[in-house]
Amino acid sequence: MRALVTGGAGFLGSHLCERLLDRGADVVCMDSFLTGGPRNVEHLVDRPSFRIIECDLTGYVHVAGHVDLVLHFASAASPADYLRYPIETLRVGSVGTLHALGLAREKGARFVLASTSEVYGDPLEHPQRETYWGNVNPVGPRSVYDEAKRFAESLTTAYRDSRGTDTGIVRIFNTYGPRMRPFDGRAIPTFIRQALTGEPITVTGDGSQTRSICYVDDTVSGVLAMAESDFDGPVNLGNPDELTMLDLATMIKELTGSASPIEFVERPEDDPKVRRPDTTLAAERLGWTAKVPAGEGLRRTIEWFARELDGHRPARITV
Repeated sequence: MRALVTGGAGFLGSHLCERLLDRGADVVCMDSFLTGGPRNVEHLVDRPSFRIIECDLTGYVHVAGHVDLVLHFASAASPADYLRYPIETLRVGSVGTLHALGLAREKGARFVLASTSEVYGDPLEHPQRETYWGNVNPVGPRSVYDEAKRFAESLTTAYRDSRGTDTGIVRIFNTYGPRMRPFDGRAIPTFIRQALTGEPITVTGDGSQTRSICYVDDTVSGVLAMAESDFDGPVNLGNPDELTMLDLATMIKELTGSASPIEFVERPEDDPKVRRPDTTLAAERLGWTAKVPAGEGLRRTIEWFARELDGHRPARITV
């Protein structure tokens, strides 16, 4: 099998490339490196089945030879990134998705769109099922990401219905793990970095807002289960174990042995109050459920961050 992973040098994309190679696939990694980095895939470049192409998906896109699978993961994913690059985020969700779908159609490949739990916005239904249409502010600061993904879902569905393209949509919930950037702005890398370096751990609002965190290995397994199926989705991929942000910060503080105090800061505009996937459909149609407990996944992630931050953290902190 030959697979194209757009955004393949990003956090999640790089793990997909690695897993596909381990399964014996030929992998083409395509990335503009706007938010991803070559370092995420540098351990793969000597593998003969791996090829990396620097390419802006919103421009001209070409891949020589056959392609069996297109995994479309190109997008800024953290609030810090999509607020820094709002137009680029909207363009890759619209024009970039159009080009990726066109390529999949040309090659006769299966296409899987990485959508997001953010399509549900600040949900009025809890937990969130795939049938829920969401509560998104179309002109709020998060809309550049939320609406880009909602449009991408609509475009993917249109290609399936009107062009006969073999497509699937996965809605990914709060994935975390090694290769996240310490300053990418998301809660888990921020809390871990702060805990390991002795900074205050900054929890937004009163910390009562919830997230359901899913370790990257589980998310990758779900994506590949979708790729190997003929299901069109959308389907939620996430861990239904729900944590408050204060509980998450406290768990990370305890796992790192950090002396960092927990401080409360202003909550961002349109920050969702709750987030938990209903994963019944993934279990029924893909035979997939998340398996890695939060404590174990966070330990693995902390160990990776500790190596990355070595020399920048107080000696009293151990992992």
